Amino acid sequence: MLILMILVGLAGGVALSWELLWHLQASLALGVSAKGAAIILAATMGGMCAGSFIAGNALRSRPPVNPLRLYGVLELVIGLCGLAMLPGFRALMALDGRLFRCCPALSAPLHLAGIVLLLGPPTIAMGATIPLFGLIAARFRTSLSRLYAMNTAGAAAGVLLVSFFVMPHLGVRLSVQLLTVLNLLVCFGATRLACPRMRDAQNGPAGPVPAQGAEPSGILVPGVLVFCTGLATFALEVAWFRSLRAAFQQTTDSFAIVLATVLIAIALGARLAKRLARTRLEVAHVLACASVAILLATPLIERFDLLGAAADSYWRTMLLWSGCSLLVMGVPMLLLATVFPSLLDAQHTPQRWGLLNGLSTLGAILGSLLAAWVMLPAVGFARSSWLVAGLLALPALILCRGRARPIAAAACMLGLLVAVSTESGLGRDRIQGEKGRPPYRLLSYSEGPDSTTSVVEFEGGWRALIIDGFMAAAEGKTSLYMEWMGRLPMLLHPNPERALVIAFGTGQTANGVRREGPDALDVVELNPAVIEMAGFFDVNENVLGDPRVETIVMDGRAWLRRTDRLYDIVTLEPMPPHFAGVNALYSLEFYQLMATRLRPGAIVAQWVPYHLLPPEYAISVSATFRAVFPNALLWVDPFGGTGIILGRYQGSHEPLGRNWPGLGRTGSRALGGQAIRSAVRLDPQQLVRYTEYMPVVTDDNQLLAYGDIRRKQHANIAQTNLRLIEMIRSQPAPAGPAGLKR
Repeated sequence: MLILMILVGLAGGVALSWELLWHLQASLALGVSAKGAAIILAATMGGMCAGSFIAGNALRSRPPVNPLRLYGVLELVIGLCGLAMLPGFRALMALDGRLFRCCPALSAPLHLAGIVLLLGPPTIAMGATIPLFGLIAARFRTSLSRLYAMNTAGAAAGVLLVSFFVMPHLGVRLSVQLLTVLNLLVCFGATRLACPRMRDAQNGPAGPVPAQGAEPSGILVPGVLVFCTGLATFALEVAWFRSLRAAFQQTTDSFAIVLATVLIAIALGARLAKRLARTRLEVAHVLACASVAILLATPLIERFDLLGAAADSYWRTMLLWSGCSLLVMGVPMLLLATVFPSLLDAQHTPQRWGLLNGLSTLGAILGSLLAAWVMLPAVGFARSSWLVAGLLALPALILCRGRARPIAAAACMLGLLVAVSTESGLGRDRIQGEKGRPPYRLLSYSEGPDSTTSVVEFEGGWRALIIDGFMAAAEGKTSLYMEWMGRLPMLLHPNPERALVIAFGTGQTANGVRREGPDALDVVELNPAVIEMAGFFDVNENVLGDPRVETIVMDGRAWLRRTDRLYDIVTLEPMPPHFAGVNALYSLEFYQLMATRLRPGAIVAQWVPYHLLPPEYAISVSATFRAVFPNALLWVDPFGGTGIILGRYQGSHEPLGRNWPGLGRTGSRALGGQAIRSAVRLDPQQLVRYTEYMPVVTDDNQLLAYGDIRRKQHANIAQTNLRLIEMIRSQPAPAGPAGLKR
């Protein structure tokens, strides 16, 4: 039994790890977007749903002599399909670029078809395991819920291990190889355990195959219940994750903490399911309690941003977040998690196990899509949670009998009263996040399918754009570098005709480009709400209304892959480099892709936030940029101290920064020519010495997303970076920065 539990737990950890890698590779291949996330969700969860239905029916008509051997075969299929993941996504990426240029309308169908082709076989194999678990549990005289609990616990461990250890140390390619080896190990272990002698040594003689005619009457009520709980669980995940992104920042480590918390609660709920009596009345009680728990938890989750990084170290902060998440989210998730496995235990044939698991997965798909695309945009995070609680209360009240029904109704009404009366006014009076605390005036608020975006006005009249709790852009003296993100590359180019700005923000960068007079300017922004809120910021001088400006709502990397336009200027200031998904806009592969869309002599500008990046990571960002654009310089904003690295693509071999041809063009600027030149902190030769010891950022190592940036951040990080730059600047000898080797 112990070996079986280890194998099942290991398989759960590997399966969840594969899902994380699938989402990462899909975002690289197809671009980051809410539509892309929905396609990935539909394909992966749909495959699992289909696998459950197919396996349930197949095992009913022809049950295997030894289900463990078949389970081993499924793990083998998952592992072998994993080896095809990286080349498959590369092929899909290339095809996406070609097809978009021919017929953009076919992009979404291509994405869905490609994802189904790549992920269909492994997800179907994953979905087929639940019906097999029922047969395996009967053979080993245990319960299906116990195997399900162990599998989910393994998934929780897998999330944490991949996010904090595997990916930071191995990168994507080696992680894929490791996961494949682990799938093969589970396959081998299951096959060995299937041998009668090995199995009997572990657990005694095998139990009988469950009788096909021993089912309890009626599948409608259990089917409806698992569908509702699956829908509720995933709708809550989407709604609550959205809120917690503002509280904990949208980084890979915070996402891992929240996801692991949910999985731990589900595993505990599945383990406790065996203790519940298998009657409708008791399931109804659990649903009513879950409904009340959701209503009471929501006001607390609304205020998680007040925690901030309250602990004095990275790991204590992680523990604080984990504990608070488990304490608040754990109770409703645990209650929800007891329903599905307890209903599974009440069935006795693979067909019903597969049917219930398929219905639960189908509910999960619908819940995720409804929450992201309908509920959150329409009514917001808090009210979405209330609707989910109401969805659970309805079947609970229908199934309750006698005195239990008015008691359950009163409890749900009381919970709703508490939730409504303690609602914090999100979207009306306040926003979440570090900068979302009064005093301020909320001017605009939007909860879209992929992010929460708002515009606030602080004392003094200055305004800020807040995305998922993070101040993405603002007006004021410290944000003047945004204008220079646009002006500097234009000033370094003798005749810039077409320019590209990736990430619009408040529009200061785009306006800086526009003020230097290009013939055409493309603005690519991922978040449509940012474009809609541009009118709240006077500093952009209505740049989007200029007939020379074209606005494209798309992932910036995807645009570069899909367009056939060539640019003289490209400048970008995405979200912070350590935020989830942003590594893709700082990687070697991204700059190589960008180079294919540049004319000779083109100038590229990239933001280097010294207040967020530990020195070794700041150097890696510059080293990666230099690997594609070696003729580069580093410019530091004299007011805010943030960095801008600029590089020339091919063209003149003259060191960049020796001449600024754009200074001869007319136009008013906040800085004169001498001030602009003096803000160059490292010339091309000095930049070589600055960057020669650090590794480059790649799509494989995911250095910024899965590195230890958060652990090394400190209060004086900007000053440390600037002192190091001055040290390099003052040393003419080719000596590298000491003490920074990894």
